[in-house]
Amino acid sequence: MDYPLKLTFKLFTLAPQLTVVDQQENLLFCVRQKLFKFKEDIGVFSDEQRTNQLYSIRADRIIDFSARYHFRDSNSVELGSVKRKGLRSIWKAHYDIAEGNSEMPTFTITEENSWVKVFDSLFSEIPVVGLFTGYMFNPKYLVTRVSDGTVVMRLEKVPAFLSRIFTIKKVDQMKNNEEVTVLLSILMMMFLERARG
Repeated sequence: MDYPLKLTFKLFTLAPQLTVVDQQENLLFCVRQKLFKFKEDIGVFSDEQRTNQLYSIRADRIIDFSARYHFRDSNSVELGSVKRKGLRSIWKAHYDIAEGNSEMPTFTITEENSWVKVFDSLFSEIPVVGLFTGYMFNPKYLVTRVSDGTVVMRLEKVPAFLSRIFTIKKVDQMKNNEEVTVLLSILMMMFLERARG
């Protein structure tokens, strides 16, 4: 993949949607969360018409508290999973990524600076000032390898007024299957964190 990737949430849609394009603006993924499902169910497609599904992301339980989200390819082969670690809070996000059928984490996703989310939550509630928090407070997330703490990817929100645009930068080498698992984990994390605000 041609990094950096650009991840954009579509505004004003009933079902949460996002697209991922590469540096040359080629569409890599069109991701759509299905509405009215008891369990989270997200489709990852190669086209905007959603005719060719590449991957699916599904929760292992109805209530998303401590849910593990499993990734499968179009042949229903388990690629890996991601799970939020700890209770939901405005303090700091932490996700564990496991490969294949294992539940042992091989990567983690953490916020680089937890104060950004705290200030964003506080200032977004102030009339008028809340409109501009998208310019001032932009979260950054690091994906690190559990075995040695090496940062392999970095996700940053791009300062913007209404749009929800993020960039994904590859920092270190990964195997192809690791890269896919990490990217799917980032996509799932984005839907969960967006729901948290």
